[in-house]
Amino acid sequence: MVTNDATILRIKHEILYEVAKLAWNDQLEDGRDDIPYKISPGPQAQYRCCVYKEREIVRQRIRLAEGKCPSDRNTNNVVQVINAACEECPIASYTVTDNCRKCMGKACQNSCPFGAISMGNTKAHIDPDKCRECGKCSQACPYNAIAHLERPCKKVCPVDAITYDEYGVCVIDEKKCIQCGACIHSCPFGAIGSKTFMVDVIRLINAGKKVVAMLAPATEGQFGPDITFASWKTALKKIGFADMIEVGLGGDMTAAAEAEEWAEAYKEGKKMTTSCCPAFVNMIKQHFPQLLDNMSTTVSPMCAISRMLKAQDPEVVTVFIGPCIAKKSETLDLNIQGNADYAMTYGEIRAMMRAKDVNLEPEENSMQEASVFGKRFGNGGGVTAAVLECLKESGENTDIKVARCNGAAECKKALLLLKVGRLPEDFIEGMACVGGCVGGPSAFNDQISSKKNRDALISNADGRGIHENLKNY
Repeated sequence: MVTNDATILRIKHEILYEVAKLAWNDQLEDGRDDIPYKISPGPQAQYRCCVYKEREIVRQRIRLAEGKCPSDRNTNNVVQVINAACEECPIASYTVTDNCRKCMGKACQNSCPFGAISMGNTKAHIDPDKCRECGKCSQACPYNAIAHLERPCKKVCPVDAITYDEYGVCVIDEKKCIQCGACIHSCPFGAIGSKTFMVDVIRLINAGKKVVAMLAPATEGQFGPDITFASWKTALKKIGFADMIEVGLGGDMTAAAEAEEWAEAYKEGKKMTTSCCPAFVNMIKQHFPQLLDNMSTTVSPMCAISRMLKAQDPEVVTVFIGPCIAKKSETLDLNIQGNADYAMTYGEIRAMMRAKDVNLEPEENSMQEASVFGKRFGNGGGVTAAVLECLKESGENTDIKVARCNGAAECKKALLLLKVGRLPEDFIEGMACVGGCVGGPSAFNDQISSKKNRDALISNADGRGIHENLKNY
């Protein structure tokens, strides 16, 4: 999800850079308290009411950068609210605008079943303590004078996981949150963020551990048509990673295993869902637990690659890099054996590189570990295309119907239909982000440019089929 909030992004990345720089030099313990004064030197505040508030927000962001909760309240949720930054949003969802004529009919007052509306000197007034946000007053007003001001974070949350405390500060219901990260870039105050594992990874590299990076399929094309996987491998090795591998290869592995499941389920007349998108999986686990039996048991491409690497070397530390926030929650799921140890976003890995004065440089497009289908796994519909290709290569029936869900809203609708037995399709491909992984909350580039760049980069792939490609591994 590419955002236009350049100021917020700049501050976020500057804090990540300062933390990474100190961590690389093993000076974080002594130097973290100086960061707020670098970001907000004063004496005049730049963005908030005072420099003291600005510095407190920076302190809470530093805690996130270290993988901690912003406040002392410790929770396992990856997505966290930075309480000091949450402000200025209207507490009441419905407010009376200046269009109010204080008319004699008092349609708003008469329509309110909770007695929340009274008449002031010049216009109507809504008591937020009595208002239940039913919207009847807004519907009744003949002048459209009552506006529905829905807070951005609440508006984008697909599972109604966001509420507010008595002070109007955002609260995330962890029993509902699917950790998709949609709320993070929706907040115009940057008051929602995610824990990072950047410091942990830096310390492991500094300790001499064998740390291998695993790059998401959505990475190819994100940084322009000249930045190849070979570019990434060179840059990551410069900062201390032992090696790098395409997660698109894991897409080939997942597609091959999932095709077998689909073929068997289709013969049995059983409807199934995919299992590669962690936010979609979280949605099923937390909101549709009765459908767990319909969910594919195939692990995600990230997990498939991690298991392959750990089978080769049990001591290896695997780090996923991509545009996804929910992948962080997947790595914390102790029920998934052999999964990636850590997951990082592009912003976090770029902060690590910047702190080491390492840049991505154009390099020959020589690294092609995945098939074209595995490389497109992060597109909306990419999983379906890969699974159908595997079925075709195996001589199985490909005349099946798939609900290709583009975004969390479509995922929720399809799951509701499956729950009540009215889903017309045979299978559900669930992608919580619109456009697939390339539209993830931490994407670096817009979807159209990224897809165009990637199509140019993968045009050099030799056209290997999925099963043929897997023979090499």
